[in-house]
Amino acid sequence: MDNPYIGKMKRPDHVPENLVFEFDYNNDPGYCNDPHVRAAELLIEAPAIFWTPYNGGHWMFMSHDAVTEAMTDYKKFSSEHFSPEAFEAMMSELPEEERIPAPVPICIDPPLHSKLRAPLFATFSPKSVAAMEPKIRALAGRLVDNIANKGRCEFQHDVSDVYPVEIFLSMFGLPVEKEREYRELAKKHLSVISPDLSENMLMMKAIADVLRETIIDRKDNPQDDIISMLWSLKLEDDDMNLEMMLSYCVILFIAGLDTVVNALGFGVRHLASDSQLQQELRECPELIPNAVEELLRRYSFVAPIRMVKSDTEFRGIKLAQGERIMMFIPGASIDENVCTNAQDFNLHRGKTNHLAFGAGPHHCLGAHLARMELKIMYETILNKLPEFRLDPDNPPAFHGSIIAGPTSIHLVWDV
Repeated sequence: MDNPYIGKMKRPDHVPENLVFEFDYNNDPGYCNDPHVRAAELLIEAPAIFWTPYNGGHWMFMSHDAVTEAMTDYKKFSSEHFSPEAFEAMMSELPEEERIPAPVPICIDPPLHSKLRAPLFATFSPKSVAAMEPKIRALAGRLVDNIANKGRCEFQHDVSDVYPVEIFLSMFGLPVEKEREYRELAKKHLSVISPDLSENMLMMKAIADVLRETIIDRKDNPQDDIISMLWSLKLEDDDMNLEMMLSYCVILFIAGLDTVVNALGFGVRHLASDSQLQQELRECPELIPNAVEELLRRYSFVAPIRMVKSDTEFRGIKLAQGERIMMFIPGASIDENVCTNAQDFNLHRGKTNHLAFGAGPHHCLGAHLARMELKIMYETILNKLPEFRLDPDNPPAFHGSIIAGPTSIHLVWDV
């Protein structure tokens, strides 16, 4: 059977022709060549809200205000691709070994979302994250020491792909020696995101199959890790079960193994392009937290999907029940209506309401950890390496998708 998501979809009758703009987030050449250059072009070329016929046909919200409002209003713009009840009914008809983990707590709405997310707050609280600082610093130091005398590196492979992944695996209770295997699994399934729910379900099952053995072992042999902690929880007075454990762990696996990897790559690419900024941060390391926030704002890379809950009108535009909307945060983050000279990196910009960690009930649970990881790695690089530059013979390479990111960032420095 032909895949209905390949090629272009016919414009729905309720979508005006002037709101149609062709953009394929998986394959657009400009977006895959440099996501942030293309995002800036889209703000000029496309309507602030438009419908694209690619990837099954969907809406794009481009402005900061529209994205913020939609991500906050879960009653109109749902994270559920289908209701928990419908998903449970589908899975109940399958043998246990063939069931797909439910996408919780990410792809559900309050109040259930709040209940399932609450047990994780303590693990990712500022206090818990602060206690991890010595281990994170030691890891950052080891990774940078490994490359310091070489005068060059491919940063994504040598540092970015290892650093947040090893931290996460240690927290999670997964074998750290398999970090490359786990990272490749995450990259395989996140490099191209299909709107076809069956493909996404198979992706989640593939990850669950890899995690299953460790998850089952932790039930009888608990350790000081997140998997063991989750086994100890009760869900509305019921004991935790394997099906829910797989659901939790798959979603945390995806979230933990990709976002900081991409943020680091974009951030280091910028630092390598600006020797004056490197010098200022070396002289005033207390400004590195400012750099973390401004790099996150300027190079936001996640574009989450929401579903229209029922026929509605949003800012004068008719939206139909079941339509998908991409919250295009790479564009919203450089919206001049909320940030002056938004395409410029400004170390002294001050506080901004950037959307790198989302907004509303799905605001990133791991934001405190991500900020610490980024701050420590930038400090370590600037402390241990001399001025570093982009390798002129190997320019940066990127990929698109719902989570855009660097494929390779080649750096050089004098030794």
